[in-house]
Amino acid sequence: MDRSRRRPLKGLPINRMIPNILTLLAICAGLSAIRFALMERWEHALLAILVAAILDGLDGRIARILKGASKFGAELDSLSDFVCFGVAPAIMLYLWTLQYATRFGWTVALLYSVCCALRLARFNTAIDQPDQPTWTRNYFTGVPSPAAAGLVLLPMILSAQLGEDLFRQPLVVGPVLVVVALLMVSAIPTFSFKKFKVPPQWVLPTMLFVGVVAAGMVSAPWATVSALLVLYVGSIPVAVRSHRRLRQRDAEAVEARSTIAEAATVADDAHLPPN
Repeated sequence: MDRSRRRPLKGLPINRMIPNILTLLAICAGLSAIRFALMERWEHALLAILVAAILDGLDGRIARILKGASKFGAELDSLSDFVCFGVAPAIMLYLWTLQYATRFGWTVALLYSVCCALRLARFNTAIDQPDQPTWTRNYFTGVPSPAAAGLVLLPMILSAQLGEDLFRQPLVVGPVLVVVALLMVSAIPTFSFKKFKVPPQWVLPTMLFVGVVAAGMVSAPWATVSALLVLYVGSIPVAVRSHRRLRQRDAEAVEARSTIAEAATVADDAHLPPN
């Protein structure tokens, strides 16, 4: 057998390429947001981040539907998240207003990007943790990077919507960046809607809500995005209470099983014949 011969390369199914193509498009959208920020075309930069968020929400779901998920795609998705939601928003806000806050502005922008990188690294290492209850899949630890990008860009969105210079002040944008950066690396549970199952009685209201959101995105995009971000902030305390209740339920179940096992052991010892 001639070992010098190389085996022909096998073709890659298109369904394994589509999710990665969407991820690459998201990276292009994030980099385009930086370009628009350098040109001071702020609304175009916001739209580019919005496109990146939509693509980021689609690539993983399409990968699971088409059975095209891979380790390569997961790593590429993390890099895309860091560029689109960790680097691009920080540069946009720095060029928009934080550059006028001297060293404080750049420090805050760096803090946000570093916290985003730490959050993504923690998420990647926690994916394959064994012995996790199934309900934990419905929660993130900390605020995910796409939502964090939306929250830190909320002052820019409100400024584009209302035309107010108040939201462009470094004293407003800086604290928002710091708070959101800390929320990303915190242990606060937040809802993950990736595997969220809609109860049967909520299917039609959910579809109606999606239709209203779609209509709002066409007629008043910035007001709709602002409302969605406010709703997300309001969902964080609900997620904390829900997570605490489920964790307490699991602890009570473990304690009950332990009590039953101890009682069974005592009963078995009582039936043992004397020596």
